[in-house]
Amino acid sequence: MVRRFLTYSLKHNRPVKVLFADTMKYKNITVVLLEGDTVGYLTAGRKKPLTTAVDNLLSASYARGDDGNTLQYVRENKEEPV
Repeated sequence: MVRRFLTYSLKHNRPVKVLFADTMKYKNITVVLLEGDTVGYLTAGRKKPLTTAVDNLLSASYARGDDGNTLQYVRENKEEPV
């Protein structure tokens, strides 16, 4: 289930909340790379991506204020009447 949230973050450029095993703390991250067992991510206030093993993430969920509805971010390409 963790990998599913990581894929959501990567595909839609949205932050997700994850629990790190080494610190036992939650952080909001935005995934920028997901290859095999490695995940590259950005946190708030950081410009360089960090990497960790997917096994280091115990759980994942939507970040605060996000309900997973990706259709609200898609713009319609309808022409407006003149």
